[in-house]
Amino acid sequence: MLIIGIAGGSGSGKTTVVKKIIRALPNSAVSVISQDAYYKDNGHLSAEDRKKINFDHPSSIEFGLLIQHIDRLRAGQEIEMPMYSYVSCARLPETITVKPTKVMIVEGILVLTNADLRRRMDIKIYVDTDGDDRLMRIIQRDIDERGRSFKEVLKHYEDFVKPMHLQFIDPTKRFADIIIPQGGANQVAIDIVASRIRMNLDEERPKYENTP
Repeated sequence: MLIIGIAGGSGSGKTTVVKKIIRALPNSAVSVISQDAYYKDNGHLSAEDRKKINFDHPSSIEFGLLIQHIDRLRAGQEIEMPMYSYVSCARLPETITVKPTKVMIVEGILVLTNADLRRRMDIKIYVDTDGDDRLMRIIQRDIDERGRSFKEVLKHYEDFVKPMHLQFIDPTKRFADIIIPQGGANQVAIDIVASRIRMNLDEERPKYENTP
């Protein structure tokens, strides 16, 4: 199993990069583990306290469970990946069954901040996008998907997203094997990554599959 970590700031285009990599690979060869599924359950908090949650700090992630699930997949066992609601800040009762595949992508803004998680990655990628572009995407996403007003998005960005990006996320570029500027718009870089993954899949294929 090839484990690929894909990090980058909020709104950097990580999801687009992941989708394009998946489209470039054989069907059913890739499974995706989202860091966002492993946010700690804060459904017990009041609505006012939920607004104070810092989703961009490493302490917001239950890394122990995430790493345990990755180890189980690597051992050939399927997992039940949690589902998380940003509206209620709680884990949902439903889960998503993830089965082991030849390639596993672990994506999220904080996946390169944890040393134990990094050690499990064969390829580490950082998606690097201009701050203004990221902010525009964050505004659109948080209004459409997370029920925040325009003013709430800007305050959240100023109080949490920007300072945490500078303190925790941007510095993880030094751990990356590959940095993809311009996010999902950088098709050349995405093609290079996909080509390297296909090469790895070919190396793992039994020799008799290549014989006439």
